[in-house]
Amino acid sequence: MGKGDDMTSASPKLFTEIVRQLRELIEQERIQIGGKLPSERELAERLEVGRSTIREALRSLELLGLIETRRGEGTFLADFRKHKLVEVLATFILKDTKSTEDIYATRQALEKQAIHEIMKSDFSNLSILKNALEVNEDIEQEWLIKELMIASGNRLALKIWLLLNEYSSNPFKKPMSEEDRSYWKKLIQAVELGDEMLAQQILESWQYGVKGETPQ
Repeated sequence: MGKGDDMTSASPKLFTEIVRQLRELIEQERIQIGGKLPSERELAERLEVGRSTIREALRSLELLGLIETRRGEGTFLADFRKHKLVEVLATFILKDTKSTEDIYATRQALEKQAIHEIMKSDFSNLSILKNALEVNEDIEQEWLIKELMIASGNRLALKIWLLLNEYSSNPFKKPMSEEDRSYWKKLIQAVELGDEMLAQQILESWQYGVKGETPQ
């Protein structure tokens, strides 16, 4: 890449390469959240591209909430976890009619994966769900699945699941019935016995039952 490159006419590959190099620089220099990035001039020299290229790359990263520019101070690494980019994108992507079945299928895959993650633990994360099944009468079906996702300990999977849950048609809004309770007790028992396949089969049967369908 030469210093005459311009982001306005460059291919997406160039932008991706610049972002990759910026990420590597941040990692190599161990720049933490709130830490200051090198100046545009220094970045242009180190990455061997034009300043206009660096400026456009930084502008794009700022719009994504990954960095922030403070007038008179410089550019700093932002706390992207506070940014709502994923939620903003979801309002566009997940509203597509064709996505409905894909969303539900992805939710199911995440829920099955949650069982796999729980199988690798000591099952202590299931205690809230297990106790609620014993004593609580006022539980929505959706709460059961959410607690399963929480028990997996995978916070990224949980966040994705919550977004998918928000933008999908959700048949799990009814209060838990005795039949639901029976299914979930059997599911937890299968997990504690180390039978992952059976636990996932029970979950799938319950999901299809709530939707009024027959497992494929």
